[in-house]
Amino acid sequence: MSDSEERTAPKSKIPASRKLLLKTLMLAKASEDLEKEIKEAEEEKVRTLSENVPPLQYAGLSHKELKELCTGLHRKIDVVDEERYNIEEKVKKNDLEIQSLNQKIFDLKGKFKRPTLRRVRISADAMLKALLGSTHKVSMDFKANLKSVKKEDEKAKQEKTVEVTDWRKNIEAMSGMEGRKKKFDTSNA
Repeated sequence: MSDSEERTAPKSKIPASRKLLLKTLMLAKASEDLEKEIKEAEEEKVRTLSENVPPLQYAGLSHKELKELCTGLHRKIDVVDEERYNIEEKVKKNDLEIQSLNQKIFDLKGKFKRPTLRRVRISADAMLKALLGSTHKVSMDFKANLKSVKKEDEKAKQEKTVEVTDWRKNIEAMSGMEGRKKKFDTSNA
């Protein structure tokens, strides 16, 4: 085996049979805990109901007293339903707030996928139409804003060629050689 094979596939230090045994033990413990929690929740419910709702004593009551008892129970039921509804609305509101805060956190972390952008070829008029809407009919001619370049006349070209042929005269005139040249010519004669 080479070094790269050893790095890619590390061997487990726990045998498969031991892993299976641990998993079954964990599942058994989890199921026991779940059953215990359900039993405790039922006991808590019975205890709470016995504290908040005393047993009804309707034996030996007249018809009028039974009606009063029923109306009183209906009023209590309405109050409990209102409280339940208010609590449910608060829970919904808190859930939405938690969700929006989680979204803000997620956005701040920047761990969201950015879609891959595709290059789209679109004309300037179509782009302006998309940006400004179809109500605006604006067309821009980008070529009109470019600088215009004037072509040189043929006469100017000929003048440049003439200047090029007379370059010796121009150099002598600029350097003042003609005056010095005359001095030398007179001394020789």
